[in-house]
Amino acid sequence: QVQFVESGGGLVQPGGSLRLACAASGSIFSISTMGWYRQAPGRQRELVAHISSSGNTSYADSVKGRFTLSRDNANNTVYLQMNSLKPEATATYYCYAHHTGPSGPPRTYWGQGPQVTVSS
Repeated sequence: QVQFVESGGGLVQPGGSLRLACAASGSIFSISTMGWYRQAPGRQRELVAHISSSGNTSYADSVKGRFTLSRDNANNTVYLQMNSLKPEATATYYCYAHHTGPSGPPRTYWGQGPQVTVSS
């Protein structure tokens, strides 16, 4: 089992910044991709960004140039720096990790989801 400790959500004004952190723990054998999805009320969950174990990143077009995803492999932690936030970024942000154990198929684990609200 893999668990997450997430932090950094909250209320911020448009144009402001927030930094989300997600630390995976538990019976970790091998984590490949980690990243964040978000889901706003009444909308489908969408991929925000993900990062491979080697550090390759990919971003949704809507956040490119404003969000930066980084990773600390030693501590199984990812950080999402969000700058120039817009009201449409208001959502619950879910951390995830693709985990491969010593046996069985790979599995995706999800965090609880910090809330991000961008409003004046």
